[in-house]
Amino acid sequence: MTIKKIISLTAIAVISVLLIYGFILISRIFSANTKFEEKELYVYVPTGANYTDVKKILEPYIKNFEDFEMVASKRNYPENVKSGRFLLKKDMNNIDLVRAMRSNVPVKLSFNNQERLENFAGRVGSEIEADSLSLLKAFRDPAFLKENGFNEENVFSMFIPNTYEIYWNTSAEKFRDKMIKEYHNFWTDERIAKAKAQGLTPVEATILASIVHKESVKKDERPRIAGVYLNRLRLEMPLQADPTVIYSLKLRDNNFDQVIKKVFYNDLLIKSPYNTYVHTGLPPGPVAMPDITAVEAVLNPEKHDYIYFCASIDRFGYHEFASTYAEHTINAKKYSDWINKQGVTR
Repeated sequence: MTIKKIISLTAIAVISVLLIYGFILISRIFSANTKFEEKELYVYVPTGANYTDVKKILEPYIKNFEDFEMVASKRNYPENVKSGRFLLKKDMNNIDLVRAMRSNVPVKLSFNNQERLENFAGRVGSEIEADSLSLLKAFRDPAFLKENGFNEENVFSMFIPNTYEIYWNTSAEKFRDKMIKEYHNFWTDERIAKAKAQGLTPVEATILASIVHKESVKKDERPRIAGVYLNRLRLEMPLQADPTVIYSLKLRDNNFDQVIKKVFYNDLLIKSPYNTYVHTGLPPGPVAMPDITAVEAVLNPEKHDYIYFCASIDRFGYHEFASTYAEHTINAKKYSDWINKQGVTR
């Protein structure tokens, strides 16, 4: 065998080995390497986690971890671990997996109709890394409250119900700062001027809106209800709003899960700064998180001379309005007789 032939055969053998090795390598890199059946799932890497922590998080979802580690090492992932929420899809290869672990996917956080700050903190804490206690601490931070003109009772008025994109690993302080920014974005000069025209600050408008929100689910009726309460404020009458009594009862019992459909006379006497049957003016803070339509109702109230209203028995969900106490007494008796027939005890 000639030297030339030997060199040719050797070259062919080397190339063959390289091709086989290359094929194996490419197969290890680009073959599907997941072992979960769902189409997609999220994994969560906590703040401060290192590569060892990530391996423990990913191990249940990756078929061949050695192959993943090879690609991760080549792409410098172990030295550049990120915290956050990451989307894995079924049959991802190793390059896709490493890319996925570098792409923090935000949470779409929606909230509305929360009754108090503690409930709200729990709602948010169930969706992001920060827990409810750290969120409450951030919301009630004295320096933050002073800087933004809130106190512990009315800071709940800061939160505007909506859907927000928030990174899962957002800290409590950063979440709070985003919310105050959204608050200032909402309270434009035009809205502030409308509140002022009603004799209210933005915080006071939100507190009143929380009562309007609780009084009626009918958005088209809310401007009329807002008009009633604004009339009472101008006349320096007590608001006498049942939602403030219900809130006071829940606050006394420390039970915001209870459902109260009926308010009794003795309930109206409950000693609470939120009880507007006992105290004139607005309560010290919101009795719920009002949606935007309730706030807009306060800013754009219906002009009328009504100062009384009660639930209607003819139009479910709506109310009957009156300008005099005599008219109101007739309406109230109709409702009282009807609800007693329904057997509602609370």
